[in-house]
Amino acid sequence: MSEPFDVAIVGGGHNALVAATYLARAGLSTVILERLPQVGGAAISAQAFEGVDARLSRYAYLVSLFPEALIADLGLDLRFLSRATASYTPYGDNGLLAETAEGDATRDSFRTRTGSDTEFEAWQAFYRDVSTVANAIAPTLLRPLPHIGDLRDQVEMAIWTDLIDEPLGKAVERRFADDLVRGVVATDALIGTFASMHDESLIQNRCFLYHLIGNGTGEWRVPVGGMGAVTAELERVARAAGAEIRTNTEVTGLYSYENGVTVTGDGFVIEADRVLCGVAPYILSCLLDEHLRPEKPRGAQLKINLLVDRLPRLKSGVDPAIAFAGTLHLDESYAELERAHAEASAGSLPTKMPGEIYCHTLSDPSILGAELRDSGAHTLTYFGLHTPPEVFDDPAAKDEALQRAITGLNSYLVDPIESVLANDANGNPCIEAKSPLDIEDALGMPGGHIFHGDLAWPWLEDDERSHDPAHRWGVATNHERILLCGSGARRGGAVSGIAGHNAAHAVLEALQVG
Repeated sequence: MSEPFDVAIVGGGHNALVAATYLARAGLSTVILERLPQVGGAAISAQAFEGVDARLSRYAYLVSLFPEALIADLGLDLRFLSRATASYTPYGDNGLLAETAEGDATRDSFRTRTGSDTEFEAWQAFYRDVSTVANAIAPTLLRPLPHIGDLRDQVEMAIWTDLIDEPLGKAVERRFADDLVRGVVATDALIGTFASMHDESLIQNRCFLYHLIGNGTGEWRVPVGGMGAVTAELERVARAAGAEIRTNTEVTGLYSYENGVTVTGDGFVIEADRVLCGVAPYILSCLLDEHLRPEKPRGAQLKINLLVDRLPRLKSGVDPAIAFAGTLHLDESYAELERAHAEASAGSLPTKMPGEIYCHTLSDPSILGAELRDSGAHTLTYFGLHTPPEVFDDPAAKDEALQRAITGLNSYLVDPIESVLANDANGNPCIEAKSPLDIEDALGMPGGHIFHGDLAWPWLEDDERSHDPAHRWGVATNHERILLCGSGARRGGAVSGIAGHNAAHAVLEALQVG
């Protein structure tokens, strides 16, 4: 016998929890269907190492795009901490430091690297310009999609051209002379996105934009308690609103009709007025058994989680508490990034693995048990770039990628990372690596793509018209009663809750109209 619901939500990621809260608060019967034993998707914390009292954010780990207005509206009890260090990039016997609040230390670091203040002043001017774009876009993210012209009119044409109209590599090469500085800027365009900085599709530009527009500042902050704390709060408010949450419940089919949607799985049939999908558009197409499916996405990241007994010392002599607190860039000069992309495009692992590391516990030690905290232990998270699924076709490739990442890190350390790794209860080193294939297997993200597919511009183009609520809010599919509410929505990507908010508001608007 089938069960009736106003709204069924396929997938129980953080966006699904946001959507369910709004819909249930509005009085709609709402059920979340999650195939895993817990909700949260990639926004979870877990005990990654046997017998070790540390709960790591195994997949997603920092927060930027989650709007403060949305946190307040949902009534979430969350804390996010700023990091004094934005980034540190070791080179030779020195390092390039960028503070979150840039001061004399940042200026001196740029001067040591380049021999003058010119590059630092170019850095400041570029990010001032970027902030004008961020300030124009950020207020629109919880509203119906703006038209491109409304945003373009608020921004100087030069920076609009740099970020929106032309491949970002042109602006980076024109504005900056130093290869290392260029690379630090470029990384925000490549995290989770497999592209050259000169890709004509501009997917690197869109990735850069999403990394810099969060709350108008682009600052990436540390969630106190880890990502699991974010999900726990979202689950709390969803249940309090009256949403039903079913875990270990895998949806295997969707059937769309004029007056509703049938949702099927092992042992259940649900008849819903509308369905929201927190899964990737590619997975939605499979559930609908569509003959013409979108191209399967390709993730491009190697995620490595580590626990160390103490932070290793760096050859540059910088305090590890400064270097590891922010984003520690490894082999991410502009030339190295482009070379790695070219090698991976040819089907090979990059010879030098570009990647970045940060230490959650320097900002928030609460994810460690008391004894582990007192011992001086720390978690480290590595995020490697330009490692698409096809380079892992050989089963030995992941081990090789891990070794290349460690070799790259060790080249900057006095203490090899192996010498400071903690051991689990079985005596094994506390280190785990996850390729795009592992992420697909664990989370159901096709191709291991952390954004569910290439990011889209967060606006309507000149020739686009929003003829119904789903299109107005950027959550439409080819089926009127099925909407996207995950990272594959028009303003999805990252841990933000924006897609869940917008999908719920599209449903509520449609019901008011209808």
